[in-house]
Amino acid sequence: MRFTVAIDGPAAAGKGTIARAVAGALGFAHLDTGLLYRAVALRTLAGADPLEAAQALRPADLADPELRSAAVAQEASRVAVLPDVRGALLLWQRRFARQEGGAVMDGRDVGTAVCPEAEAKLFVTASPEARARRRAAELGLGYQETLAEILARDARDEGRIAAPLRVAPDAVVLDTSELSVEEATAAALAAVRARLPDPRPA
Repeated sequence: MRFTVAIDGPAAAGKGTIARAVAGALGFAHLDTGLLYRAVALRTLAGADPLEAAQALRPADLADPELRSAAVAQEASRVAVLPDVRGALLLWQRRFARQEGGAVMDGRDVGTAVCPEAEAKLFVTASPEARARRRAAELGLGYQETLAEILARDARDEGRIAAPLRVAPDAVVLDTSELSVEEATAAALAAVRARLPDPRPA
């Protein structure tokens, strides 16, 4: 079976956690598309040309622990606005999405640009304040500094010319501001199962 679940949303809304849980519950493959841009960013921070870094990307590059650093995250949002970089990574993502056995992909433009034909789409969001509290607690950072970074990231993601962050018309919007991880995951799974041709038991 080929079935694509596209989960989009802004930074720190919980889409990665939800995507991993949905993939695990359904037995689907999972891809955090942001890792592709982080992998490119890691190379550009070392002096590589962004387009050449994207074209040379290998699956093994996505396992580098440095991809989770704050510096790489900021650089990733900058290289992600480059149309040539996005184009180089697009085919890679689409092949993953249509693999046999099902795929869950999370990012910022999966349901709108990468896989507009995805069978199930979610847009996971939360207030900037809730996201800043989560990120600050996760990384041990100051709240005000983290809130400023999240607002700046949102502005870049929503304002970029190439595939800006937005809600797909047919996406289910899931606001996690007041939800626990368990509640958010349950709501996401219910939305996805409703679209499966052979709904799987909870």
